[in-house]
Formats: sequence, structure tokens, C-alpha cells
Amino acid sequence: MAAAGAPLGALGPSEAAAAARALSLPAEAYGNDPNVEMMWAMKAYQHAEVYFNLISSVDPKFLNLTKVDDQIYGEFRKTFSDLKIDVLDPEELKSEPAKEKWRPFCMQFEGVVEDFNYGTLLRLDCSKDYTEENTIFATRIQFFAIEIARNREGCNNIVYTSAKNPASAGAMEAASA
Repeated sequence: MAAAGAPLGALGPSEAAAAARALSLPAEAYGNDPNVEMMWAMKAYQHAEVYFNLISSVDPKFLNLTKVDDQIYGEFRKTFSDLKIDVLDPEELKSEPAKEKWRPFCMQFEGVVEDFNYGTLLRLDCSKDYTEENTIFATRIQFFAIEIARNREGCNNIVYTSAKNPASAGAMEAASA
């Protein structure tokens, strides 16, 4: 059995299958089981790592994250036309007024986007990597909406260009410090 805190890649086939089965059960079946929380955290971190590597190696303007990117982006900008997406304010996602606005937006993607309401990690400042200070929990559809907008509106270009030109990455870090 893989040790707690080990990367998901350290899981053997039977352990990975057991983890997948456990994560597919309804939440009520677990209460606050720390093993399930650890598996969820590892899955969320792996997703974040894969996504960041993707936008570091492929020009974000060419990325499609779902089959319905156009629909997600259109509804997102119709509902959140003034939302500043380069550097997110957590209150724009988590405050009660924000939740009242986000809830109907998210629910329209039930049955359209698989696992639309699963928890995932979202970067607050799109010019920076996933760190404890730069990460917030969000639903998967919030992640898709914001990251599709960041890709289409050029906000994630800094990650891609910094990865292509490591010298500019140092300059970017110094400027944002």
C-alpha cells in the first residue's frame, strides 16, 4: 500500500482501482474519513499539476478543456462580464452574494460537464504556479469557466512564454515579488 502523502503514481493498479471506487461513492458514505480526504487532495493536486504543465507547454489560446468550451465561456462572460480573472479575489467566489450568483451558473452545467461540481484547485493569480498562498478550492465548472476565459483572453500567456523562455520567468518572479 502506498504511504500517505505519496504521489498517485506510487499507487499500484489494485490500489488505484480501490481509490477510484472509493471516490465514486456518495459523500454520505464517509463522513470525515481522512483517507478519503487525502485521496481527494492527491487527485486535485494531480489535476492541478497536469493543467499547469499543459499551459506551460501548449499555447493556451489553442487549448480546449471540454467539448463545450464555447458554451461555458459564453455563459460565464454573460453572467460575470466584469469579473477580473487575471488575479482573482476570493470574495468573488466564496462570499454569500457571490455564491448566489455562482450557484445558478454552475447548476446549468449539471449533466453537461462531467463532475461539474467536484472540488478542484484554482490559482488566484494566473501568472503564478499552484502554491498554498496562490490556490483556492473551487468547483470544477468554476475552474473551467475561469481557465477557459484566462486562455481565450490571453491571461495564461505569461505561463506559456515564461516556460518557453526561462530567463523571462526569473524576471516575472522578480516583478511579482
